[in-house]
Order: sequence, then structure tokens, then C-alpha cells
Amino acid sequence: MGPPIPDRDGARADVFNRLQMLRMDATYHRPAALPGRSTRSNARPILAFLAVLLGTLALAAAPANAASSTLVIEGTGDGHGVGMSQDGAYGYARHGYDYQQILAHYYTGTTLGQAARNAVVKVLVGSKVKRVPLERYVRGVVAAEMPSSWPLAALEAQAVASRTYALTDHAGGSRFDVYSDTRSQVYEGTAAETAASNAAIAATAGQIVEYAGKPAITYFFASSGGMTEDVQYGFPGAEAQPWLVGVEDAYEGSSARWTVEMSMASAARRLHGLFKGSFRGIEVLKRGASPRILTARVLGSTGSSQVQGPELAGLLGLNSTWEYFSVRSGSALHAEPDRSGRAKVLGPTGPTPAPPTPPSTTPSGGIAPTPGAEATATASASGGTAAG
Repeated sequence: MGPPIPDRDGARADVFNRLQMLRMDATYHRPAALPGRSTRSNARPILAFLAVLLGTLALAAAPANAASSTLVIEGTGDGHGVGMSQDGAYGYARHGYDYQQILAHYYTGTTLGQAARNAVVKVLVGSKVKRVPLERYVRGVVAAEMPSSWPLAALEAQAVASRTYALTDHAGGSRFDVYSDTRSQVYEGTAAETAASNAAIAATAGQIVEYAGKPAITYFFASSGGMTEDVQYGFPGAEAQPWLVGVEDAYEGSSARWTVEMSMASAARRLHGLFKGSFRGIEVLKRGASPRILTARVLGSTGSSQVQGPELAGLLGLNSTWEYFSVRSGSALHAEPDRSGRAKVLGPTGPTPAPPTPPSTTPSGGIAPTPGAEATATASASGGTAAG
């Protein structure tokens, strides 16, 4: 996870206009660099000088024992944590859940509806806006966002989530709907198509996630680490939404865990401006519905400041906001203060789910295809929607 991407469209009043997934490139197909961040710049000598200057100032402000102390960060998950975990979808699919059940688990209280037959997605590719029929667009997304070798049910869930996201993102206001990169979801056109992903798209053709009869924005990310997060906590400033609430993710394994170590001096450089005097550490103040950090305090010898979890994770270059801090000095490891009142947890905490109901029955959680959806899916499986 890295620094948040700037707001998409300041003119848009919708609540999700102000929200940025903390890195939509927290998927399995990361670009070499975030879009729009070219390494070629005439300002490079100036920026390099400033970087050296800031680093020197931060080192001067660091405590005398900074060189021998290490900030140890333990965490789990990859991505913002809101909506569907791709790793979790893989786990549920491997344990016999179908795509309706997977979507019902991650998007609480939703149902499946149908997109308009002639739906078109306006995609910003480079500097040009392309109008792409919805089904063709989704064929260029699914295998760019999830390995096509994964179980069919996981690919089908991704297809429905990606289709719905394209219709609800409105990243560019009236100009375009989605970016073609990780600011929305990755679109690679025909280059992304595989037989497996196309089969998943055909099997779910036209299906979208709805809440109370309206399309519901379907955020997704790489790995929850054991629990997803309420949208208002995952995206500070967002309004709570009933279908985007934290749920246990029973099939996330220990592979989602990670540990990052950096010198206190390095942490001081990254957090420069958030403390005064010598950098003393990080104090967690509040956690969300999951153990993800909502707010923390960066501690300095003469001044400290509060920071939101996503900003802190971005500055430190962490995969998610589900993290715990300690400081190692010599052979001693001391946990940093945590005022959240939550016990340390790294992984699923709930019971293992009961076996899934047979696919022929209506899945628990409310997902049920709109009557006639199968016939519609068959008719439009070739993606033959027409551009407007």
C-alpha cells in the first residue's frame, strides 16, 4: 500500500468522489509504477537536493540511539480492506462456495440484478476516452485483476464485482467512468483475455451487485488478512454503507502476514513533519471494525501529531493498515503503546464457516440472480453490447 492517489474529480458531489482506495494496485498485477509518476523530470536535481536536505534534518532530529534501534512492524493483508478480498474469494471458491455466495459474503444484504443491455463503459486510456461495451470491457479486466488459473467461482465473483464497479465508479465525472489502471481497475483489452476468465464472464453476463434495487459500488482488493473493514473506516471521510461492512474472512491464511523492519532513523525520515524534536515512536489510538488502524500519534520529544491510518501506512510503505508496532533495542523488543483497547490479532478470529448450501438453493446473505438472468446471460455471452 502506498500514498493515496489524488481525488478523481473535485466537481463530483457523490460521497465516493472523495474516496480513494489506498492502492488499487494491491492486486496480483501491479504496474511497475503508479500512473502519472514518471521518473523523468527536469526537477530531479532539485528534488534530489531536497530529499538529501530533509533526510539530514530528520537524522539530526532522531534520538542518539536511533542507529541502534529498529522499528518492527507486524501486519497482515494487502490493500484497503473494503469490499471483496480476492484471496478470500479464492479460499471460499476452493471450499465449495459458488460466486453468488462469495458476493453475498463480502457485500452484505445485496442481490444480483442485470445491467442495461446496451451498457457502455467510458474508459480513460492514456489521454483518450474509449467507449467500450460493458461485456467487452469486463473481458479486458478480470484476468488483469485475478489469476485466471484460480477456481471458476472466484473468477465469476470477480467478473460481477468488476462489472458493477465499472458502472458505479464515475471516476472522471461526466467525461469518463473509469481509469484503465489501478486508480479504478486494470483494463488491458484483448491482451487480458483468457479462456477461463471469458468463461466466467459469459456465465455471469450482465449480472451486477445491487442494494435496495440500485447498483452498489463493489470495492475489492488483494487480501484481507482475516477480516474486511467498514467503508467509513477504510476510507476516512466516507459515509457508512450497509453493504460495505467488515466481515470475517475465514480462509485467509498465514501467508497474508508480513513483517517490516526499518531503523528509527529511516522511520523518522519517512515521517518527517509529523513530530517535533527527536522521533520517539508511534502510538495507536483507535482501530476500526477490524484491527486496522484508524488513527495513531507520531511521537516526538518536543511535539507529536495525530495521523490517520491510511496516511501512516502510505508514508511507511506498508501493505495495509492492519499493523502493530514495536521497537527493538539490542536484544530487547518493546511493544509501542496501543490505546485502542484491542488485543493483538493477526489473522481470522471467527469460527470456520459451515459448509456451503448447494448451488441450487438460494445462497445465504441475500444474493439471488434476477429471474431470467440465466437466459439473458446466455443470449449476451458473446459480449455483443453495442457502443452508444
